Amino acid sequence: MKPNQAVYQGIKLAGAIVISAALLVGCTEQPQAAPKEASTNESQLKLIKTAPIEKKKISEPLEQVADVAASLQIDIVTKAGGDIMEIAKKRGDNIEKGEVILRLDPTDILIQKEKANITVSGTQQQMGKALEDVNNGKQELSNGIIKLEAALKDTEKSYSKLRNDYDLGLATKNQLELLETQLNGMKLDLETNRSKLKTLDSTNSLAQLEQGLQMASVSIREADRTIDNMTVNSSVSGVLTDLPVEEGMTITAGFRVAQIQQLDPIKIKAELTEEAADLIRGKEELTYYVPGKVDKEKAKVSYLSDIMSASSQSYSLELQIPNPDRKLKPGMKAQIQLAEEQDQVVITVPSLSIVRENGETFVFVLAGDLVEKRKIELGRLNETFQEVISGVNEGEKLVISGQNQLKDKEKVQVAP
Repeated sequence: MKPNQAVYQGIKLAGAIVISAALLVGCTEQPQAAPKEASTNESQLKLIKTAPIEKKKISEPLEQVADVAASLQIDIVTKAGGDIMEIAKKRGDNIEKGEVILRLDPTDILIQKEKANITVSGTQQQMGKALEDVNNGKQELSNGIIKLEAALKDTEKSYSKLRNDYDLGLATKNQLELLETQLNGMKLDLETNRSKLKTLDSTNSLAQLEQGLQMASVSIREADRTIDNMTVNSSVSGVLTDLPVEEGMTITAGFRVAQIQQLDPIKIKAELTEEAADLIRGKEELTYYVPGKVDKEKAKVSYLSDIMSASSQSYSLELQIPNPDRKLKPGMKAQIQLAEEQDQVVITVPSLSIVRENGETFVFVLAGDLVEKRKIELGRLNETFQEVISGVNEGEKLVISGQNQLKDKEKVQVAP
């Protein structure tokens, strides 16, 4: 074989090998075309990260400073005057309703009562004698009337007979006139006596004495009441917080001798803003505590004003608390919780997961492999978390990364 012909055969053989290799490569790569296209579609899905929506403590309960005060504060005022003879209690003592605080000297009023008793006794004697005289007078008048009535009857018969005699000419006119005058006089006397008797029956001639007796009796009752008032008693149970008197002092009626504060139950009072009052309106109990003295306890809401005070521009709140051991004392400062601990555990989302658009707030929630765009109402903020009042539920999967590039109902890929 010639050399040129050998070279040509070599080149031809090499070309055949190259073509065969190319065909072989084409045949082996053709089945991998479909997986390459799927990988490209997955790479186009947006990667996100999610976290379950949880409840967290958003803040400490809102509190209000309040004052501990006696549930009742009573001034004890004297109803009678006099010299203080004895003081039975001292300031700071516990006192029960009806117990004696002090006694006044009753000597002067006892003398007045004795005088009134003497007046009553004397007046009663006078009334007895006067009544006897009246009865005797009535008896005499009654007897006189009976006699006059009998005499008048006889005289009337005599007058009738004399008149017949006069008509027959057996009696003179002078005799007839004389008997007629006598008859008229008897009638007048009878009418006078009857009038006197009627007056004794209808008119109380003892009225003045009876009035005097009544006045003396009233004086005795007044003296008895004053004697009772010489002993000053407590009108309520509590603590005797003020007693500005000493034995031997002379005081007048209406003098404030003591002050009593009722400490069981005791009250906690506060003045609230309108916002704070709205937080507790309708609640029957609130939590309170006294720093360093009393741990957190429940107390009954005894009063919450419906109308704002014009002077303080606030709403009055009162809590009533049993206080048998006197652990709460007037003058202490207490803290009232306007919300409970459990009220602070709320649904929250990270602040960075919130999307804001045109003044409204949204978050994205994963549902399957799609995201839902939810409008939410926000509440309180606590550093990196914010309360959600409405729009999402506990346990849902919240998008916490990549949410700013998402659209509602968009299919996504969750990062591992």
